[in-house]
Amino acid sequence: MSTAVQVQIKQQANGAERYAERVNPAWVRLLSLLEMNVRYERCVGADLFTSDGRRILDFLSGYCVHNIGHNHPDVVAALQEELGRCGPAMIQTHVAELAGELAEQLCQRAGGRLQRAFFCSSGSEGVEAAIKFARAHTRRAGILSAEHAFHGLTCGALSLMSDAYWRDGFGPLLPETKTVPFGDLESLEGELKSKKFAAFIIEPIQSEAGVCVPDRNYLRSAESLCRRYGTLFVLDEVQTGMYRTGPFLAAHSFGVEPDMVVLAKAMSGGLVPCGAVMMSEAICDSVYSSVPKAFVHTSTFSENSLAMRAALATLDVLEREQLGARSMAAGEYLRTRLSEALSEFEIVKDVRGAGLLMGIEFQAPRQLKLRIPYEAFSGIHAGMFGQIVVMRMFRDAGFLTQICGNNFMVLKVAPPLVVNDSQLDAFVAAIRGVVELANSPGAFWSEALGLAKRAFQM
Repeated sequence: MSTAVQVQIKQQANGAERYAERVNPAWVRLLSLLEMNVRYERCVGADLFTSDGRRILDFLSGYCVHNIGHNHPDVVAALQEELGRCGPAMIQTHVAELAGELAEQLCQRAGGRLQRAFFCSSGSEGVEAAIKFARAHTRRAGILSAEHAFHGLTCGALSLMSDAYWRDGFGPLLPETKTVPFGDLESLEGELKSKKFAAFIIEPIQSEAGVCVPDRNYLRSAESLCRRYGTLFVLDEVQTGMYRTGPFLAAHSFGVEPDMVVLAKAMSGGLVPCGAVMMSEAICDSVYSSVPKAFVHTSTFSENSLAMRAALATLDVLEREQLGARSMAAGEYLRTRLSEALSEFEIVKDVRGAGLLMGIEFQAPRQLKLRIPYEAFSGIHAGMFGQIVVMRMFRDAGFLTQICGNNFMVLKVAPPLVVNDSQLDAFVAAIRGVVELANSPGAFWSEALGLAKRAFQM
């Protein structure tokens, strides 16, 4: 082993030790358990290069952050130019002209009722803003959302989520919040009739719930019910927006005109935290109703020039490279190939999604020889099967994936929109290989049991 490699290994070990000591030791233990604790040195497009010479294909995109791929040169250049200007980044008491330009471009693409924008730094912060703006506009306190949603981990956003994993241990959350089953119009109307809800906040496609695509008419009917009972119809497009599912917003696929839309993640090319809440003029004016109220809701980093410049450059890349059309075509190609490659395996229940946001849903095997080991380790943790798939895809095939946060039996498939057909074909071959291994007793299950035991001991 060369001296340079030895130095790299030592640096990586020291870095992991510092992180474990000062930040989050459980995270280091988990990555090490899954054999995913590697050091990335260079990330370009869909390719991630590690310090030990491996090439990993990113089929997670940082949970739909890297729509234009990692470190797109045009966005990097735009940021370098902005830094070189030494201009106003966060003066706070000035008119941020770049924010005005970005708001105009976002609203023009969104259309419908969406005529104003509030900028923030994350999806969670955007959801918090949507809650406040909805309450201010309607003078109602209640917020309605869908079961198994994922809206963020700040207290307000967390209050809109039903899954105990995220909520337990954090005490009382926001009062007057309630969830209804996703796709259930009868339950939705039953709650809206009370006329106590300011907003119904929903993901057009539930990503962490297992990439759940609703019935074609669900969102349109939900919008109509909200209008009838005076509740704002708000879409959380943090993962589905910015051409991830094909059009600029998933709302456009379903033919709805929301009162507010929350964007984040992919807005600024994965390089600068950036989010936005688009809304109608009437909603915006409900908050910024007078000169004394001009800064009643704001955020320190909300309109900083680097985030605005990165987002403008990202929009340009998405449209110049026609990545919305690419998402639709590549998504259809990948779903077809996956369905064909995995249809013979009983543990694969479904392949679904829109554009390049899709999920592969697994189910418990029926064969007794597979069901016994499956139940043995799934009893230790419900997500164990999915994490074995993730680990094998990473370690053996060189693909970065992850299971959905609220449905451990669904593997999320969300590569950058710049992914090419050969990379898609390689993914299909890799996941088929892992599923084929899981479809027979042997190495997959014995390793799974060993991993489950080690996890339990940790």
